[in-house]
Amino acid sequence: MPADPPPRVGAWHSGDMCGRYVSTRAPQEVTRLFGVTDWRSEETLAPNWNVAPTDQVYAVLERAPRRDGGGGPVRRELRPLRWGLVPSWAEDPKIGARLINARVETVHEKPAYRRAFARRRCLLPADGFYEWQRLRDDERGKPRKRPYFLYPADGQVMALAGLYEYWRDPEGEDDDPAAWLMTCTIITTDATDAAGRIHPRMPLALTPDHYDAWLDPHRDDADELRGLLTRPADGHLNARPVSTAVNNTRNNGPHLLDEVTA
Repeated sequence: MPADPPPRVGAWHSGDMCGRYVSTRAPQEVTRLFGVTDWRSEETLAPNWNVAPTDQVYAVLERAPRRDGGGGPVRRELRPLRWGLVPSWAEDPKIGARLINARVETVHEKPAYRRAFARRRCLLPADGFYEWQRLRDDERGKPRKRPYFLYPADGQVMALAGLYEYWRDPEGEDDDPAAWLMTCTIITTDATDAAGRIHPRMPLALTPDHYDAWLDPHRDDADELRGLLTRPADGHLNARPVSTAVNNTRNNGPHLLDEVTA
């Protein structure tokens, strides 16, 4: 991850891929597609056509109940997490705005991610993601970036590979749930096909036959886990230019996906 400052509100994110995506599936559909057994209706998130860093996002994960000391049977949950991983040792949760992506090449060894990669992996349901193509300077000498929406050609949900982590507010009470923050990050790799023509990086995903192994908190072989990761839709992505309205995180709605003339 580049050491850029956190993206300011209203600005498009220009860091590593993936920096913006779309998540509009209803929780009832997500629980069915991912075999979720534990979901709370009070944690329902609204459809989001412009998911940005620090937003609340759906994550599918497996963990044992805390009351059993982590030794009980795991449950597959659908939980809202904040996008931007905050390591447990972080002094300030604001660091999460810079840790929205983890590179697959180093995720198993970087201090911010290695513990989560070994024990706290998740899936982030997505309809597709945005990326910006850098264009040649215009007459004023300023670079331009054209937004694109990339999505599976078959219209299926994307199961983006992610990690999650716990962070406790040192000023909070131990038994206060509000003192705990759950955050997540998306794993990325070199881009290919449609994504590679627009941006050098892209998110990684999993196929349904690999969900169980990826989410299993008892698996910890780094090479085996990395071998489960694939390119979204097996690389069969469509890409269409969309309005620069997506650049502003305050803008939201299905109109952001409308194709515009490139």
